[in-house]
This record gives sequence, C-alpha cells and structure tokens, in this order.
Amino acid sequence: MLTERIWSGNSLRNFHYLVACSETGEALAVDPLEWRLVLDAARARGWQITQILNTHEHQDHTGGNAPLKAATGAKVLAHAGAAAAIGGVDRGLAKGDRIRVGRTVELECLDTPGHTMTHVCLLSRGAEAALYCGDTLFNAGAGNCYNGGDPEALYDTFVTQLARLPEATRVYPGHEYLARNLEFTLDREPANRDAAALLEGARAQDPAAARVTTLGEEKRINAFFRLQNPQVIARLREKFPDLPEHPDARTVFVRLRELRNRW
Repeated sequence: MLTERIWSGNSLRNFHYLVACSETGEALAVDPLEWRLVLDAARARGWQITQILNTHEHQDHTGGNAPLKAATGAKVLAHAGAAAAIGGVDRGLAKGDRIRVGRTVELECLDTPGHTMTHVCLLSRGAEAALYCGDTLFNAGAGNCYNGGDPEALYDTFVTQLARLPEATRVYPGHEYLARNLEFTLDREPANRDAAALLEGARAQDPAAARVTTLGEEKRINAFFRLQNPQVIARLREKFPDLPEHPDARTVFVRLRELRNRW
C-alpha cells in the first residue's frame, strides 16, 4: 500500500490523500477538495484514480468530487447516510464494508459519528496500519461538532473504536492543526512532557511535511484521550465549577470539546 499525502496550501489547511496499489497503480483519492493538486500528484506517480472517498458531507471535503470524477471517471464512495447530501455518490458505505484498491490494498470502513452523524474513517490493518480519519480525529485533537455533529457521539467513537485500534496505527486527518492542538493539550495539562517536546517542532514545521502521529502517541499528547488524567480534570473543574471531583470520562470529553470550541 502506498500513501501520498497532499498539502492543499489553502486557508482551511486541508490534507488530501492518495492510497494506491503498488502493483497496479490504481488509486483512491480521499477528500480531494483541491482536486487539481490531487490529479497532478497521481499523474506524477503514474497512478490512475479509480475511486473517490468522502469521509463526510461537508463541502470542504466534497467540493472537488465532480471535476475529479469528470477528469478520471472515478466512482464516488461515502457513508450511505450522507449520499443524498453529497450527491453523485456511486457506492454508499456502512460499517464493516471493504474497499479494494487494485490487487494489494484493502481498507475497512468504520462508522464514526460525532463530527457529523454520517462520517466514516478508513482503516488499513496489519503491517501498514493507517487510519484516514477526516475530521473525527486530528493530530493531537478532535473534530468539532458544530455542523450536524454530537460531542457525545464523538466520545463514543473515540472510546469504543479509536482507542482500541493498534497503537502503531498512523493517523492521517483531514486538516493540519498539530501545533494549535498541542497548545490546547498543554493548556489543559501543563505537565505533559510529550506534548511539550513536540510543540516547538510543530510550530516550525512545513505543513507539507507535517509529522504523522500514531495512535500510541495520540494517547500521550491528545487531551481527548487523556480523560482520567488528574491535572486535566483539576484544570477543567476550574473552568466548570459544577463538575464533581471525580467526573466520568464522557463528561470530561464533552466539557473539553465545549472548552475547545471557544479556546
């Protein structure tokens, strides 16, 4: 399996991805908003885009579908519940569906509500474990729930699905927000040495060559995975005096998301 991450250079800080078969050169394009960049990258590698995958229905992930489909003849895949909102979807996806790319790539569809209620992530298992996670999970952060989402559903996705994936799984999100998310983690947990160690490099990095984290790292640097950390809880209670001394993990997650909304 070959992964090409494409930096958009736009104000939304989008990442796009090509996931390709090393034998056939067939490729899947993930959330190709800046579709010309994606098409140029595929052509430069000698790949043929045969499928387009939208992780969810927001325009900043679907806006390149029509021209890229016109240029390549690729089929469009998305959550079955988002198909009507996106339009032009050729295959509606559900939990557990498999997406084949050429002869060597198989991706598992995860149904991951929260950012929106019709959001999918793609999981590659085994030696090349990778998660193409759209706006569900960011490097050191979590998606917002402004436009059709639900923070409690996002909590369930984190706890019952993402946290259980192998720690070596590489995290490929839909946007580059690493430095800002690390700053939030350190605002919530100033003693987090792992987050502090990454922050200087994250501030200085070229987004086109941004660090790729793993789920194991996320559990050390991402406040939304650190729901039982005493410092996270203590500092959250300073912002929300109504919280009990020992709040449950769901409450901590939802309040963290509420705080991050205005942070």
